[in-house]
Formats: sequence, structure tokens, C-alpha cells
Amino acid sequence: MSNLLITRRLPDPVLEAAQARFDVTLRDDTSPLTYLEVIEALRDYDLVLPTLGDMFDAQAFTDVPNPRCKLLANFGVGYNHIDVKAAREAGVAVTNTPGAVTDATADIALTLMLMTARRAGEGERLVRSGKWQGWHPTQMLGLHMTGKTVGIVGMGRIGKAVARRAHLGFGMEVVFYNRSPVADPGVPARQLASLAEVMGAADIVVIAVPGGGANRHMIDASALGAMKPTGHLVNISRGDVIDESALIAALSDGLIAGAGLDVYEHEPKVPGTLRALENVVLLPHLGTAALEVRTAMGMMAVDNLIAFDEGRDLPNPV
Repeated sequence: MSNLLITRRLPDPVLEAAQARFDVTLRDDTSPLTYLEVIEALRDYDLVLPTLGDMFDAQAFTDVPNPRCKLLANFGVGYNHIDVKAAREAGVAVTNTPGAVTDATADIALTLMLMTARRAGEGERLVRSGKWQGWHPTQMLGLHMTGKTVGIVGMGRIGKAVARRAHLGFGMEVVFYNRSPVADPGVPARQLASLAEVMGAADIVVIAVPGGGANRHMIDASALGAMKPTGHLVNISRGDVIDESALIAALSDGLIAGAGLDVYEHEPKVPGTLRALENVVLLPHLGTAALEVRTAMGMMAVDNLIAFDEGRDLPNPV
């Protein structure tokens, strides 16, 4: 029986399914693996089920050039914490859990779109502070989202799900930027030629691209400078896609009206200067935080593990 390391506690049905098939070691801790634990995972286990923050970088594979581990079955669609090229060169396969997260992540995008447009975070803090003095006609006026233009950066599964919700639910016009042509965006939508065009055309921009690699700091000072001063930015992808310092400057200087973030460049560290701003909504990475969704993600990871153990094609290779 292959031995399997699960790096964080997962929903009980997932653990039970894994334990029925593998000799499981559960690391019952909420924090990411330390570097030493990453080395031990590669050296001492046949299979590993890691997740966000467990840094299997190139150095780890250099330090363990012939790893016992042959599969990293990542829990989550994003895998920028794993150097896939270095893993492949070391003979380690990598999988992820794409389909299970689509709708839940798109729902959080719409949550953040509404919260930043209608200043919901700021309003909630005002009520909690005890300083709210009652309704008046010009209090906390925000952006009316219905009928506006949403710009989506990355028209994959999640981008299309956001577009569908925005267009069908709020009558929004959809424009998008994608590095390759998208034949069927799912709803009426216009693919624009450049990132700057989408940033400039949209009232709300939603970032839905993978993290890491060429996408690191895709949203920089130049991209933010292309936005309308009334525009809002929403990020439900990975924190490193945005140059956080540039975003803080844009929000502080009023270059854009607001932002809604579920992820951060140096997560879980969130700069005090960002936390101090009123015109940004900050969520603690809630994108897939629903029990049924996390269970489905875990079951997909277990399916990848079982397929590998049986010598079958991997359902979700990356």
C-alpha cells in the first residue's frame, strides 16, 4: 500500500476516502509546510497531497534530486506554489482540481464586485463603529453595477462563469482579455486586443488568470493607470498577479475608485497600508470556502491519486 502525506486537514469524507485506499499520514496543522517538511515530504512519501502555500520550488527538487514521491496531487486549481518544470525533471507528476472550484470562485467574484461597487465593507464598518447617524440622500454613494461594463482578464472556466453571472444577472456588457482567442465565451462578449484596452473600457475589472510565471505583476502601475478613475478592480486569482504596492498607490491617490481582493501577494501577510484603506474590500481567501466545494476538490485530488496508483492516465495533469 502506497503511503500518502496529506499536508492539511481536509473534510472528513475526503480523509475517509484516502484512508480506505492509502497508508495516510495527516499533518493536522493549518499552516503551510516548512522547507524542511517539504524536503521530508519528497524524501519519505510515495504520494503527497499538498495545497496553497506548500512551496515545492526548484530548490527543493535540487536538494532531493531523486525523490521517493512521484505525485503531488494538489488540492486547488492554482499551483504556483509548485515548480512544475522542476518537478517534471525530477520525475514527479503534478495534478490539480480545476472543475470543482469554478462556480464557487465566480460567486466570490460577484460578491466582491458588489461589495466594492456599493461600498459595503466601508458601510459595515461604519455601522459597527457606532458612528452611523442615519440615512440621507447623498450618503456613501457608490457605483450602480447593473448595466455597466465588466472587463475579465482570463477567459477560462472561472472567467466565463463570472461573465455569465454578470451578463445574465446584472445586464452587464462583457469585454475580456485573453492571450489566445476564445471562440465561445458563453455569453455575448468582445475580446479586446490588449490588457490596457480592457482595463480602460471596464467599470469593473475581474482578474481570473493563473498565478506565477509570466502572469506575476501582470496588473502593474501601467495597467492600473489605464483604468477609469471610477473603476473598480477585483482579484479572485492569485495575489502575485497584482503588484500590490502599485495597487496601494492607485487606491491611495484616487487613481481608481476601489478594489475587492480575496488573495494577496504575500499571503497571509496583508500590508498595514492596504488594511488602512477604506476603498478596498479584503476577504480571507474565501473563494472555495463552502463544505461541498472543498469536499469535491478533495475527492478530485483523491481520484488523481488513485489513478496514479493504478497506473492509469491522470484525470487532471498540469
